[in-house]
Amino acid sequence: MPPHTEVPSETIPRVAIRFAGDSGDGMQLTGGQFTNTSALLGNDFATFPDFPAEIRAPRGTTFGVSGFQVHFANENIHTPGDIVNALVAMNPAAFKVHIVDVEPGGIVIVNSDEFTKGNLKKAGYEAGYNPLEDEDLVSQYRLFQIPMSRMTRESLAGGEESVRDIDRCRNMYALGIAYWLYHRPLDATLDFFDHYLNKQKKRPDLAALNEKALKAGYYFGETAELFATRYDVAPAKMPPGTYRKIAGNEAAAIGFVTAAQKAGKQLVYAGYPITPASDLMHALARYKQFDVKMMQAEDEIGAVCCAIGASFAGALGMSGTSGPGMALKAEAMALAVILELPLVVVDVQRAGPSTGMPTKTEQADLLTAMYGRPGEAPVVVVAPQSPADCFAMAIEAVRLAVHCMCPVVYLSDASLATGAEPWLIPDLDSIPAIKIEHPTAVEGEKFEPYARDAETLARPWAIPGQVGLEHRLGGLEKDEQTGNVSYDPENHDNMIRLRAEKVARAASVIPPLVVEGAADAKTLILGWGGTYGSIATAAQRLEQQGIHVARAHLRYLNPMPANIEQVLRQYDQIIVPEINTGQLAMLLRARYLVDVASINHIRGRSFQVGELVDEIKGLLKNDGQVKTS
Repeated sequence: MPPHTEVPSETIPRVAIRFAGDSGDGMQLTGGQFTNTSALLGNDFATFPDFPAEIRAPRGTTFGVSGFQVHFANENIHTPGDIVNALVAMNPAAFKVHIVDVEPGGIVIVNSDEFTKGNLKKAGYEAGYNPLEDEDLVSQYRLFQIPMSRMTRESLAGGEESVRDIDRCRNMYALGIAYWLYHRPLDATLDFFDHYLNKQKKRPDLAALNEKALKAGYYFGETAELFATRYDVAPAKMPPGTYRKIAGNEAAAIGFVTAAQKAGKQLVYAGYPITPASDLMHALARYKQFDVKMMQAEDEIGAVCCAIGASFAGALGMSGTSGPGMALKAEAMALAVILELPLVVVDVQRAGPSTGMPTKTEQADLLTAMYGRPGEAPVVVVAPQSPADCFAMAIEAVRLAVHCMCPVVYLSDASLATGAEPWLIPDLDSIPAIKIEHPTAVEGEKFEPYARDAETLARPWAIPGQVGLEHRLGGLEKDEQTGNVSYDPENHDNMIRLRAEKVARAASVIPPLVVEGAADAKTLILGWGGTYGSIATAAQRLEQQGIHVARAHLRYLNPMPANIEQVLRQYDQIIVPEINTGQLAMLLRARYLVDVASINHIRGRSFQVGELVDEIKGLLKNDGQVKTS
């Protein structure tokens, strides 16, 4: 046997790798483990889990393909990456769906055992055609055909395990190859097997199988002499501190629990399962030790009404949903507006309308959050800009709900909720307390439940059941002072304006809009919510091309920061990219009478940075003005 040849290594700044296979092939687990390992190595990263809406689509079909993309780098990054540098495809359907995203000359690793006539037919290929035999296609990539199914079975043969259990380890065999190719250690994943499969699930047999498969894939990469190069991605230079990988829904849950602790309140979350908000409910259910009460209601209406009841009783009431559930919660949210009780409603936006594409992302609920309730029912609206920012904005949502004594809509989206990035764990002592003062009865004085704070216009939050604080609440219009039912037209006009002004005054306690970029820029790129990463990266590329732009990002949408009109009028042109048909742009035009150019994609995913750069450049004339149609 010839001596083993050491494979040379190449240091590169970043890699976007995508694992793809059938929805039962464990691609989300595979990508998650690769992410965890990259995080422990100190890389900055961003992830993009992409999975079908069907609980179990027919195996081998294109609409049942599940993918997980990890972008890891030795520098600060904001997106999961436009172009795939390496694709691991476990079957023909995954290859067909994702090969179009691989860069020319990129690495493509396929499980060649699965490219059978039957599987090729399921994937929609013509009879007699195999893409792995198409020289025109294959020549565009560095294609590596590895019989992973057979190699996994051979590596795990000899025991009493079933063929089914062995075949379920193919994803770990593929992960082992990827670990070897990119100089990733096995330790973190081996620890996961021991903790989750061995200790938690009490399946040491499965832990041992997966460990063998992972190591077999790793050592295949080392000994097969199939790859001419291995790749190193050095750690990123990041601010000192303790980091962890966090997804948006998880960060939001921790943020809401933290806010409740800072307010000295019990958190009551009432929800109903809906993709992609359900993980928030699951996460909060794990925090019973922090006095969190989670209940699954019979429907969306029941859930939000339970949350309102919790707030009436003096707890922090919360509910969460996605677009279809927001429609069902609308009437009860309007009730919370007229009751003037603190309430947080989380909307993890997804592609609609109706059921739409429930596992894909969109920003189409902005106008629903702003106006989607009967009557004049203004609420505070906030939106996190990244998975890690979901923590900070959860605290802000609670702070503003009790500050204004009104509902707050927390607009997340599917890309934030399921995507992950490094999170610098904050010093909890540095997070200010959320001060809440409940009224107490004063002997000889009649309690007025709608007597307002002179500065904030918030009414007192009286805990029911206390002598001297008896008062009436309900959905009918209230007298300005007593809270008794009132049909007086002047009183109604006054109450409508007071509730709106109360929300507007919250602008005094939210931070100003921060503008970044070239000081001499004449163009402002303004975004909101989960498009932050794409816009920030696009602005950086434009600057590298000598095109000076400024950028700002809105995390507070109602009220908007007090300085927003001043910012808007500093620029000759304003470009607003958003994943809808132009909802923020319409609000800006209506409120501030400024010309706004929109860039709108509604494709179930965030902006591709390259496309966004091209579209921004297409809107700019040589004289620095926006083209108009």
